[in-house]
Amino acid sequence: MILTTTNSIEGYKIVDYLGIVTGVSINEKKLAMGFSISKYYKAIQSSIDEVKENAFKTLTENARKLKANAVVGIKVEIELTTSNYAMVSVTGTAVKVTE
Repeated sequence: MILTTTNSIEGYKIVDYLGIVTGVSINEKKLAMGFSISKYYKAIQSSIDEVKENAFKTLTENARKLKANAVVGIKVEIELTTSNYAMVSVTGTAVKVTE
């Protein structure tokens, strides 16, 4: 599965647009502010990395359900909710490409 933020893939031709796909993931562990701001920032970074991976897995699974072999135009949105939960949403267009 090819994943890209661009609208085309060099060396490939898009032969079919199959639909918009999304992957959303949220960290259900609340991030608490402690005495160390650097530990808090590291916890946020780690949480976002983990949640982003899960969101991309879901995006890929949803694209495969449409029989896509690539997703183009991916947009990544990262949000820290007011309750201090990290949330990542990735959206793109599932396509069929050939070389």
